[in-house]
Amino acid sequence: MKYQIKLQKLYNEQIIINLMKRFKYSSYMQVPKLNKIIIHKGIGSIIYDKNIINQSIMELTSISGQKAILCLSKHDEAGFKLRKGMPIGIKVTLRRSKMYEFLERLIKVALPRVRDFNGVKNSSFDGMGNYNLGIEDQIIYPEVNLYEIKKSIGMNITFVTSAKNDIEAKELLSHFGIPFKKNNK
Repeated sequence: MKYQIKLQKLYNEQIIINLMKRFKYSSYMQVPKLNKIIIHKGIGSIIYDKNIINQSIMELTSISGQKAILCLSKHDEAGFKLRKGMPIGIKVTLRRSKMYEFLERLIKVALPRVRDFNGVKNSSFDGMGNYNLGIEDQIIYPEVNLYEIKKSIGMNITFVTSAKNDIEAKELLSHFGIPFKKNNK
């Protein structure tokens, strides 16, 4: 028997059944699922400091458990003093077991470490069943060494689901344990 992460097992054993009852799906293939999680950082103001860029790549790699890649600009942009091929961001895309491992660490370890945490916003859905979560500081992750941080850079976490609308996506993510705020803000 293959080992399954707790959230993956929870999805297969409980969440599918609960969502089928809630939305009256006729087949379990209609139940929305979490396809991937994308974590990305914009590094706009530090594009000339290679040490901070390399440190950010190592931080994102240790947070996600998968090698982060550098995103390069595709065009020249004089207003931003940007040339084609310059680094503008760092990203990592998680799927399958690494995705569930990261989600579990985010929910159970990282989010509770946020100061004055009341839950995540309800308004960050994109209308097509995907959710974006902004993290202002990477120090909420225990994998990050506080003494090695040269510059604090926030990150965006995008949850890509197969849900057809935001209501189904929110229900799916709520079942996984993402703590949404009680009010509509």
